[in-house]
Amino acid sequence: MTNRTWDLLLLGGASGVGKSLAAARIAAGTGAFVVEFDDVVAAVQELTTPEQHPALHHFGEGGAVEELTPERVLDLQIATAEALEPALLGVVRNRLTVPVPAVVEGDYLTPAGCARALALGRAAGRDVRALFLHEGDAARITANYAAREPGSGVQADRAEVSARYSHRLAAEARRHALPVVDCRPWSTLADRVDRALAAAGDSPGGQISV
Repeated sequence: MTNRTWDLLLLGGASGVGKSLAAARIAAGTGAFVVEFDDVVAAVQELTTPEQHPALHHFGEGGAVEELTPERVLDLQIATAEALEPALLGVVRNRLTVPVPAVVEGDYLTPAGCARALALGRAAGRDVRALFLHEGDAARITANYAAREPGSGVQADRAEVSARYSHRLAAEARRHALPVVDCRPWSTLADRVDRALAAAGDSPGGQISV
C-alpha cells in the first residue's frame, strides 16, 4: 500500500477477524500510525461508572457473559458500540486538527458513526475514509483466537458471537455505502483493501465490496 491519499482511515470489523494485523500493515505501507480504539474504550470506561453510563459497562466485572446466549451478547455488544459513537467522533475531530495520517481500528467502530466521521472530514476539507473487514466463519475466527491467545483455550462461543457481529457490521456498512472487504484470502487482503479504498476515493458514497 503505497498510494495513500486519505488523511484518516477508520478500520472496523468484529473481534478476531485480523484488524490489528491489517492496520499495522496499512500503517507500515503508508507512513500512518495506528490508533487502537480499544484504548479509548478502556479510558472512557475508567472515567464512568455503570450507574453513570450503563451502556458502556455491559461487559465489566461480574458481567457473567458466559451465562448469556450469543444473541444477547451480540445485542449488548451492539448497544455498547452505539454508545461509543460520540467517543469515535471525538477521536476523529482531534485527528482532523493535525496533518499526520492515522488508522483508527477497533471492534466498536459502527458504520453509522463512521458515516458521520466521513461527513466531518468533508466539512473540514480532509479525506476521511472507512472500511470494514468481514469474516463470517465462526470456525475461522475460533482458529484466529487460538493463534492469538493460545492460553485461553477454545473460544467457540466467543467466535460465534464475533461471526454474527461481522455479518451485522457488513450489512450495516453496505447500507451506509461503506466498503466491505472479506478477510480471506489473507494473501491478497492488502491489495483488495488498497483497491477498495481507491474506489471509495474515486466514488465517494458508492457501495463497494471486494
